[in-house]
This record gives sequence, structure tokens and C-alpha cells, in this order.
Amino acid sequence: MNLKRRQFIKGAGVTGASLFVPQLSFSASGPIKMGVLLDTSGPFSAYGTPMEMATRLAVKKINDSGGLQGREVEIVFRDTQSDMNNYSTFANQLVREGLDVFHGGILSASREAIRQILRQRGVPYFYNVLYEGGVCDRNTFVTGTTPAQQVDALIPHAINKFGAKKLYVLAANYNYGQITSAWVNEYAKANGATDVEVEFFDLADGDFGPAVIAKIQEAGSDLVVSVLVGAAHLSFYGHWTETGMNQNPDVHLISTTFGVGNEHKVLPANQSDGMLIANNWAPDNPSVPENKAFLDSWTAEYGDTDAIHEIAVSQYHGIQLWAEAARQAGGVDRESITKALESGISITGPAGVVKMDPLTHHCSLDIHIMELSGQQLNVVQKLEQREPLDTRRFCNLSENPDSNLQYEITL
Repeated sequence: MNLKRRQFIKGAGVTGASLFVPQLSFSASGPIKMGVLLDTSGPFSAYGTPMEMATRLAVKKINDSGGLQGREVEIVFRDTQSDMNNYSTFANQLVREGLDVFHGGILSASREAIRQILRQRGVPYFYNVLYEGGVCDRNTFVTGTTPAQQVDALIPHAINKFGAKKLYVLAANYNYGQITSAWVNEYAKANGATDVEVEFFDLADGDFGPAVIAKIQEAGSDLVVSVLVGAAHLSFYGHWTETGMNQNPDVHLISTTFGVGNEHKVLPANQSDGMLIANNWAPDNPSVPENKAFLDSWTAEYGDTDAIHEIAVSQYHGIQLWAEAARQAGGVDRESITKALESGISITGPAGVVKMDPLTHHCSLDIHIMELSGQQLNVVQKLEQREPLDTRRFCNLSENPDSNLQYEITL
């Protein structure tokens, strides 16, 4: 499947029907129902469509091995069409139909639109996306990276590599961008930065013309941090290149989000060459045999691996981690699954070991700092099993099992 720019912007539509994996011989007690809400059309479809593909592949692997407790796993899917209002509407519809588990949501706004619904109805919720951290909820499990894992790896590496002192942050104007920018500020100051300026942009704002570049230049910034999200924000990278900033040896570009939606594959190489990013998954990782097996199974199912990205892998991890918890628990009810996960279980997936932290319901993950060159992600440093220390600052579900908050720091 070749990913084109028009697919990033418009996305591929997927119907809202239940998706069934070919059956073996399953128990007559009925399927295990997995609810999934993702944006597979609209401006966020570049994130959601590969996640939906990863969902089907993960469930196929489970069902091809006989299911769970002899029961087929059935995906009950809806395309939320990049409309945050659809998340609460569809989540209410799905839980009324009956669900055993839920994997979905992309933007933090979508997570918060459905988290309380799932908690109230007793449906375990897996949020499998990198995000700003801080959710402390015994019903919610997170397999994506948080700033303590990603930003606290990327910022010190970049500051040391480039000798940077002044940072300019361009961030999406919603909770992910706002909170992640606060963490960028904290980690930058802790590593010797003298100045951090932040500018926010609405998700539909694609105006990154000369005025934005001029602000960066006037600030004397030597390290620019992109915390931009979605199709509209892609235009920044074109303006960055058109103004020659990509050729300026005194200013360097890094990102917490670039590549998460395969942006490096849909934009010309010169718009990202030299950029540093930090992700859990490294596409070419010979040290993880499970990655090759994952790539081979994806190719067998979809023809090639072009669509895979960071949060598609996180979605795959989340489903496999849930399945392992179900195997160890001997059932799929919420309390059994939660206790199994809180035992600190782990899986080894395409990005390496994914180990649940019982105190926060987030995962310890390997982080790969990568440099872009010719639309390829090249690993320059690997940091093993980084813990979700940011969320653990505030969250201890062992001591406070009824917690139902998202903690945050402010600038």
C-alpha cells in the first residue's frame, strides 16, 4: 500500500461495520467483543487508518491461534471521521451493544471524550498512542510513549549534540501540545537551556508563512521543536525549507510528532533531512526478531509495509498485551484483566519489550532516537526500558485505586 500525500490529507474511508476474522472452531459461548474507534477518514486518517490495519492484524494473530479461552475475538469498529463529537456518540452506542474491551482514540481530546463512558460501563480501555502523560485511572491502560520517555530522551540528546541554548517550540493548541510544551520547557531548562519560547497553533491552522519564520529568527533560537499535529500543520515543513532554514547550520529542527503519521514518507526528503525524532518503534531493528515477524505478517496481509507507523505499532502492542493478560487471567472481565496487568506482565513486540507499570498503568518502553535522511529513519541511540516517570510523579494506583484524573504541569 503506497501512502500518498492525498491519503494523508483526506484519508481512506472504512465502513462502520463489525470486522470478522476468518474462524477456526470457536466456543459456542459467543465472541469476545473489542470496541475500536479510530479516525480512518478526514484530516487525522493518516494516524487512524494504519492503526485500524494493525488492529485487524493483531486480532487475526489471536484468532489464528485459537482465540482466547476458545472464543473468537470480534472487532466492532466505527470510523469517527476526525470529528471529536463522534467519539462520545459512537462510544455510547458500542457500550450499549456490549463490549469486553476497548482499544481506540487518537488525539487526547478523543481519549477524554470516551474515557469516562468506558469507566462507568466497566469496559477496560487501552489508549495506544503517544501522548502528554498524566492520566491516572485504574480502568485505563496506555502503551504509547509519554514525555518522560520520549521528550526527556530527545531534548538532552539534541542540546548536547548541537550545543543549543535557545529553543523555540511550535505546538498544537490543545492539551497534547500544551502539556508536552511544558515538559519540553522543563527538560530543556534542566539540561542547560537559557530560553524557551512557545507558540501555539490551532489544529486547522496551516499559516506558517514568513511571519512565523521571522519570529524564530528574531528570537535567536538555535533549536526548533515541532509539537505539531495533523494535516494542516504539514505546511510548516515546506515553509521551513522554502526560507532556507533547513540549510542554516546554526538552527536545528527536532520533533516529538514528526513521523508518527508517516509524514517523512509523504513530504519531500529535503523537508526533513537532518531532523531528530524519538520513538518507541524503529522500522529497521535487527535486534528484535519480533519486528521482522511483524513486518512479514503485515506484508502478507497488506502487500507491503509502507503504511506502518509508530502508533500503529502501539495499537498492535496494546492488543497483544491485553490478550496476554486475558490468557494469564483465564477470562476477560475487567477485574481479572486489571489484576493480571497489575502483576507487571510484559510482551515482546515489534518495538521490543512492553512492560506494564502497575502503579500508573503505563508501560516501560525502549526509545530510539533517530535522524531522518532520504525519508528513512536511522537509529543513532537506543535507550532501553524507559519508565513513565512523569506520570509516576503524580499517580500511584496501588495507593489510590479510585483515582480518575489527568495530572499536568503548566508553563
